[in-house]
Amino acid sequence: MKRITGGVTAAKGFMAASAQAAIKYQNRKDMAMIYSEKPCVMAGTFTTNLVKAAPVKWDQELVKHAPYCQAVVVNSGIANACTGAEGYEYCKKTAETAAELLHIPEHAVLCASTGVIGMQLPMDRLEEGIRKLVPVLGASPEDAHGAACAIMTTDTVPKEVAVQTELGGKTVTIGGMCKGSGMIHPNMCTMLAFVTTDAAISKDLLQEAVRESVKDSYNMISVDGDTSTNDTLLVMANAMAGNPEITEKTEDYDRFRKALDEVNISLAKMMAGDGEGATALFEVKVIHADTKEHAVTLSKSVITSSLTKAAIFGHDANWGRILCALGYSGAPFDPDRVELFFESKAGRITIFRDGVAADYSEEEATRILSEPEVTVIADMKMGEASATAWGCDLTYDYVKINADYRS
Repeated sequence: MKRITGGVTAAKGFMAASAQAAIKYQNRKDMAMIYSEKPCVMAGTFTTNLVKAAPVKWDQELVKHAPYCQAVVVNSGIANACTGAEGYEYCKKTAETAAELLHIPEHAVLCASTGVIGMQLPMDRLEEGIRKLVPVLGASPEDAHGAACAIMTTDTVPKEVAVQTELGGKTVTIGGMCKGSGMIHPNMCTMLAFVTTDAAISKDLLQEAVRESVKDSYNMISVDGDTSTNDTLLVMANAMAGNPEITEKTEDYDRFRKALDEVNISLAKMMAGDGEGATALFEVKVIHADTKEHAVTLSKSVITSSLTKAAIFGHDANWGRILCALGYSGAPFDPDRVELFFESKAGRITIFRDGVAADYSEEEATRILSEPEVTVIADMKMGEASATAWGCDLTYDYVKINADYRS
């Protein structure tokens, strides 16, 4: 497996486009489209929030029942959430318009929205946006990058990645893009993510691979503890790489899973590091836990601790907050056996062992914590299980951004 440049157009047969439709934002592109030359098998995972946006409901229905998909239409600015029957009808109109222009069935068009909850989409502008998107579809890295920029809301940078691997003697590519900066919390987290691949794989195995991949990627990030109404991960596979179709859990399936995990984990970390107002990516590795379930619980507990996140922002080696978060997680362990470390490009330091603070330099700890990527390692000394979670520091700007988000 190797990392390559590109995003959603890196795989064979996929094109993307971006356009300015003035859905809510002015003077910037706010609509994107992904299109495959060939029909795709599709898989998806969605928000666990009981309040689900109209496009989530639309996509869930298609992923479950439609024979294939070929396009995705995405808008930013308005989430089309809590919009009732009218909002769902707008998804149908979106699909109808795109289907007519692309000469594909309505059931082959997925929808996604992100932005303010409770506002109805301006359908005249959205439909005009679709008419702008179709003629400019292209397969270049620039086309993919434009689409990644168009789906941003409070994101500060576009997020895209692509990898290649060998399956059945053929080169297979998986590429993706996502958006996410606020309202992000484990449970399918708050995000839109779109992954494309030219691999040939059965729908059932693709769905299983996606479902399992989410557990160690998107479900292991948190920015602010809020699970959104619009969380969507869509994966499209058009089989244009020419590999023998993966229909069983063979070595090719394992290689596909590893490549898919690389894409999803990379995108997830990009979202965590770009949390609203964030100055640092905050990683928590729990090692030598007794079970995988407990390792996940422990790492998530630390990554979601507001006090710990604030300490990371202040470059303060406040290990008591980390130990406290481990302690209220609900996972059993012996505090007198745990070892805690801080690590970054500036070095590694032991901060807690044998039930008390380690003998460390506060100045050295501050230097390590001043890097843009900071890791806490918690060695539970109980077994061989491990888990990694990602988040960000908690800054003054998070409150500023969210205090006036609707205006």
